[in-house]
Amino acid sequence: MSSQSFDLIIIGGGPGGYVCAFRAAQLGLKVALVEKRPTLGGTCLNVGCIPSKALLHSSEHFAFAQGHAAAHGIKIGSVEIDVPAMIKRKDEVVAKNVGGLALLAKARKVTVLTGSATFTGKDTVEVKGEQETVAATAKNIVIATGSAPVELPFMKFDGTTVVSSDHAISFPEVPKKLVVVGGGAIGLELGSVWGRLGADVTVVEFLPKIAATYDDDIVRAFTRILQKQGLKIETGAKVTGFAKGVLTAEREGKVLAFPADKVLVAVGRRPYTDGLGLEKAGVELDEKKRVKVDGHLRTNVPGIWAIGDVVAGPMLAHKAEEDGAAVAEWIAGKAGHVNWDLVPGIVYTDPEVASVGLGEDAAKAKGIAVKVGKFNFAANGRAIAADATDGYVKIIADATTDKILGAQILGRNAGELISEVVTHMEYGGSAEDLGRTIHAHPTMSEAIKEAGLAVNKSAIHAL
Repeated sequence: MSSQSFDLIIIGGGPGGYVCAFRAAQLGLKVALVEKRPTLGGTCLNVGCIPSKALLHSSEHFAFAQGHAAAHGIKIGSVEIDVPAMIKRKDEVVAKNVGGLALLAKARKVTVLTGSATFTGKDTVEVKGEQETVAATAKNIVIATGSAPVELPFMKFDGTTVVSSDHAISFPEVPKKLVVVGGGAIGLELGSVWGRLGADVTVVEFLPKIAATYDDDIVRAFTRILQKQGLKIETGAKVTGFAKGVLTAEREGKVLAFPADKVLVAVGRRPYTDGLGLEKAGVELDEKKRVKVDGHLRTNVPGIWAIGDVVAGPMLAHKAEEDGAAVAEWIAGKAGHVNWDLVPGIVYTDPEVASVGLGEDAAKAKGIAVKVGKFNFAANGRAIAADATDGYVKIIADATTDKILGAQILGRNAGELISEVVTHMEYGGSAEDLGRTIHAHPTMSEAIKEAGLAVNKSAIHAL
């Protein structure tokens, strides 16, 4: 066993871990980045965010060619799916991304240790690789081990029929009947992919609505759009089992049955601390088995930090990235910053749904008096030209001060559009500030401006 010493060791090479490593290296620290996969990028780049978006993009091209090209004067003829070619492209996208990270790590002189890490003390981890085991020590260690799909105890993943999102990005062919258990972002996105490609998709959700964190009016409109696209959506249904090609559920005392040759279980993710040996370092977990941290992401053990999915908060790659950069800066004696109140969330279907801050329903539940401005994409010139009229922008502002409290967007490229609202909220901007900001014409972003104006009933292009 060899020994190496560093200023900082980061366990986990996902978005939180590699950003932490790169930022710390920029600040002059000697950094080791431990990753059990042969490539950096964690779940996000290898089997999550990036490959799923590649498939979403490819399936959207197919949907356009099959159902919309003719209306644009484009004659294509017969349109067929080549699933292996689509999966191959997805894999190439992943390879390009993870390859880029390897180059960045090398350029920043970050030592990458490939293997599984286990704490052997408060300042030491043992990294077991295929060829050798390394004992690495550092004054500061960051836990960035991410999360794993939640498995239903009565319906374990077999990787073939009952699958997680890791498997659903690599189906060798389009399933005839796909049942998605869970109506959150992952389930809706992958359900959309395979639905566009020809699968008969049913989404079974335990809660009364899909995309449960969004306002009721947004979800109603979103649900109608997905149903129009062919997805069957069953809410308020508790899954009870899967046998002989049939998934069963209960709703209001009635038994529901859904034939399926594939069942995608997408009911959430759990913090991943398996095999870390946290007890040897004395690191405490909370009641949900997340690593307990303070407001600066420090654990109860001096010198040990934790970031991303493994701590409380939204399990989102961009949140993990901000955690990682801030921790690197704090360790280096700089003023790190994360505004956890302004982490945007996005469902990457078509149209997308995006949000930040407080929704109207949540604000009212807290007794906060609000003003709401809405603007439909159906009244936006660029959206009309781009066949993107579904949905609308919704701005929620304080009724007294006009300060923007939150926003929700249902529409094409909502994930891109939400960033402008996040920016205004970061400096405490008002709906009037948003409405008085010049937006280029014609763009779909003009709907953001109009919704800002609509908060105070002064939208220009609305009745």
